[in-house]
Order: sequence, then C-alpha cells, then structure tokens
Amino acid sequence: MKKRNHLFKIALLSSVIAMTSVQMCAAAEVTTQDTASTAETAPASISTNEIPGWPAGPEITSETGVLIDADSGTVLYSKGGDDIRYPASITKIMTLLLAVENCSLKEDVVFTETGTRDISWDSGNIGMQVGEVMSMRACLYALIIQSANEVAAQIAEHVGGTEQNFIDMMNQRAAEIGCTNTHFANASGLPDPNHYSTAHDMALIMREGLKNKKFRRIIGTTDYTIKPTNMNSEARVLHTHHPMFAPESGYYYNGCIGGKTGYTSEAGNTLVTAVEQNGTTYITVTMKAADLAVASTDSTALFNYGFQNFTKLQVNGGEILAPNGVTVDNLTVQESQENGETVDSYYYNDYLLGSVTVPEATPTPEPAADTASENGSGADTSDGSETVQSDSTQTSDQTKTIAEDSQTSAGRLQLRKILLGIGAAMVLLIIILCIALARKERRYSE
Repeated sequence: MKKRNHLFKIALLSSVIAMTSVQMCAAAEVTTQDTASTAETAPASISTNEIPGWPAGPEITSETGVLIDADSGTVLYSKGGDDIRYPASITKIMTLLLAVENCSLKEDVVFTETGTRDISWDSGNIGMQVGEVMSMRACLYALIIQSANEVAAQIAEHVGGTEQNFIDMMNQRAAEIGCTNTHFANASGLPDPNHYSTAHDMALIMREGLKNKKFRRIIGTTDYTIKPTNMNSEARVLHTHHPMFAPESGYYYNGCIGGKTGYTSEAGNTLVTAVEQNGTTYITVTMKAADLAVASTDSTALFNYGFQNFTKLQVNGGEILAPNGVTVDNLTVQESQENGETVDSYYYNDYLLGSVTVPEATPTPEPAADTASENGSGADTSDGSETVQSDSTQTSDQTKTIAEDSQTSAGRLQLRKILLGIGAAMVLLIIILCIALARKERRYSE
C-alpha cells in the first residue's frame, strides 16, 4: 500500500511539472508572436526632450517617430523611437539594400509561383505572371515606386535561392547595421505577427542604404517605365507614391532625396524619408499614423525642427552636429582607440553627438640649411650682409666648440693612459708580493 501511494505521488508530481512546462512554452510563444501588439498599447513620449539643454521637439500625431543625422547616425528627435511597431511596406528598404549588395541590376529574374501567389486586388502589385522575365533593375524600381509585393517575394527567391534564406539574410543584415528590435518574416511587409521593427531601426537601415550608390539612385527616382516583357506587350509606367518626394504634391519637401511609404490595417501608415539641404542629410521615420497626410505632416515638422535647431561644428578630423549656440568648448571629449586609430567622441550634457577619427599628426618640415641662398638676387644687400655675418659668427662659435671638444677629448685620453699605467703597476706589485710570500712559505717548510 505504501509503495502504491509512493508511486501515485511520483506520477502526480510528474504531471504537475509537465503541465507547467507546457504552459511556459505556450506563454513564450504568445510573447514572441504578440510583441508588436503588446508594445502598441503603451503611449510613447518624446525622450529627447528630457536631455538637458536640448531643443524642444515638436508634438507629432504618429504613434512613434525619429529624426536622425544621416552622417553620424545621431538621434536628434525620438518619440518612442525604440518602441516596436509593424513596418508594412517600408520593409522593402531592406529588400532593396540586400538586392543591390548581392546581385547585378542586369540579371534576369524569372517569376515563379513564389512571386505570383502574393498578387491580390488589395495588395500592391504590377500583375506579374508565372514565367514572365524582367530585369533586376526593373524589379527594384517596381519594388520601391509601385511597392509591388509579388516582385518583393520574387527578388527574395532570386537573391537568396529560397525566400526563407533571403529572410534570414534580412535579419542578419539588420543585426549588422545595429538594429536591436527588428525581426523580418517576409520581404514585402505583409502582415505577420513575427514581422516587426522600430522607427529608429528603420532609420538605421535607410542610413545604411544611402551609403550605396545603386540604392540611392533607385530610392531617389520618381518615375520609371518598365519595358514590355515576354508575357506583357504593354509598358508599365510607374510614378512615386511618396507625397514628400512627388514634385506635384502639396506635401513636397525641398531637398527630398527619396524614401518609402507603407500601409496595412495593422501597421497604419508608415513613412521613411530622407532630405538633404546645405550639406546636411536628415532621415525621418514615422510609424502608425492615421493616414499618409498625417505621416507627411509629422515628417515635415521633424525636418523643420532639425534644420532650424542644429548646426555643424568643425572638430579635429571632421564635423559633428550640435544644437544652435553650442560650441566645441561646451562639449566633453572622450578619446578611444579603434582598429589602431584614435577616435574622439563628443558629448553634450552626457548625450553623444558623434565620433570622428583623429588624423595622424604630420611631421613639421625642417628649415633649409642655407638661408642666405634662399633670399635670392633681389634681396636687400644690407640684409644679405647681416645674414652672412650672422652665419660667420655661428661658424666661428661652432669652430670654437669643436676645438673645445677636441681639447676635452685629448684630456680624457691622457687621463685614461695615466689610470691604465697605475692599474698595471698595481697588478705587477701584487704579483711580486705573491711570489715573495710563496718563497717565504717554502723556506719555512724546508
């Protein structure tokens, strides 16, 4: 009976442990899938307004948003910049970056069921068919200008070998860029619980893209015509949907160099934009706006805030962006070594403004030996005479010094000879004494 009770207790304990493990696994799965949904319930605040002495940033309607300096990556404005949201089609910025980094624009892309399965009436597309062939260049313009989802999926398969492999490449590249709250589940931005990012992470991806000439050219094109293909006899004419990039739009922003729009019911309106004015390039990202007009208005407010409140300061090795009125003397500098180079990091009230690599010091060239000959025939005679006289005096002093040095050397040599003589005499004396002692001991022993 005792044995049976013992077995029952063991079985009950095992059941409790098993049920607890199942519940923990289920909870972890729900947490992973609902990360973006949970984050959206928390209201975002403008964290940069809390920096002492920092210019107060504008209130925007979008749930989250950031403004960064494209050169340094410094965050100038952040409202929930690290809060997770669904990105929608601004995902295609990463798809474009990987494509230009890993293939030629001249390659032919053959469409398969991987691409065509994502075609639907309510999804961005250009109506591609199985077996249709289009150049990678045309695919990338369709990706960015038309936001074609079937093209995104086909690019993924073409570049990655499989769509899943490309998605893995997206996540790896995001980590390399410095994204900390991003996970991609597809190449287009179609809704998926495991597909999320942040305004800051998307700004970093855009910043990385702008370093690539091909990326910059494609994202900076408003119009493109796709030539007829093997299965479509008509040309496809594309025009940008980005309000701040289209010249005819009432939201057009002077100096806009491109960006990407996005929308799903879950993500709301998302917008990535880059603007360059007077040698300064800013990137804004707004997420979950009520509509595209709100996203554009918010982005405009952020760009105005940046251009009106910050200026570049010249520092040793480059430039940094700082609030108006701040000088280099107001900053704290921390020196470090990176890859054998000296890097200076500049802080304003403990907030990092940027880092620059300090150039190595250039050796100062030595002056020419003959100053008189450099004066030339046109030099004043009296000046030349004075120069020659000075040189003569210097020569006399040098001769005197040499003579004195010679005398000192001779004296030292003479002293060395005397000391050597004394040393030799003492050695000889010691030898004589030793011999005398030896004879005396021999005499006594006999």
